[in-house]
Amino acid sequence: DLERLDQMRRDFIANASHELRTPLTVINGFLEIAANQPELDEPTRSCHMKLMVEQGQRMQHLVEDMLVLTRLESMDYPLREEVINVRELLQNIEAEANALSGGRHQISLVIEGPDLRGNTEELRSAIGNLVSNAVRYTPDGGQVEIRWFETQQGPCCTVSDTGIGISHEHLSRLTERFYRVDKSRSRETKGTGLGLAIVKHVLMRHDAQLQIQSEEGKGSRFTIQFPRSAMVLDQS
Repeated sequence: DLERLDQMRRDFIANASHELRTPLTVINGFLEIAANQPELDEPTRSCHMKLMVEQGQRMQHLVEDMLVLTRLESMDYPLREEVINVRELLQNIEAEANALSGGRHQISLVIEGPDLRGNTEELRSAIGNLVSNAVRYTPDGGQVEIRWFETQQGPCCTVSDTGIGISHEHLSRLTERFYRVDKSRSRETKGTGLGLAIVKHVLMRHDAQLQIQSEEGKGSRFTIQFPRSAMVLDQS
């Protein structure tokens, strides 16, 4: 077990270093050009500045996700439970998804289940990650559905899309840190490679389970199953 944990640590450091190296290389390269070519024309300089800002934001998002993941794993960071207004939470996530989509997708929200006990911000991060992924990996004109309902096991949330889908051999590894189905596709969507790892750890803290159904070219469905103990029975 110690060897396995040590290997995981080495892999994480190697992956994080690799993810940070690319934007740093871009930024340093453009800074060297600016230093060595002070008479660079304004359109080229503006283009370089734009790319440096984008790469700086990429590093910032990566570091923020790494800090979130570290906090979620910490034994010194207990879950702060509260009664979550599920309708308000999911409506906020739907609004963020519509802003990300910019009208390019049909996004629907169905709420048929009870409120929930848990941590609002953590679940906003987890469900928001699933929804933003659905938008990013669904071609223009596609559909994304967020659905909240009750099952015999407890409250349930599904995020379904008509996107590009994921082939079967990748499904079991999707929640690994920095695991990417297609590296070029992840760069295009500006993902950090930590989103689903964050989802996994948030759900572990809520005693919830994540189920993934997907087929390449036929869309995906991510299902979060919460225990009945998390359900708020009295909503008066």
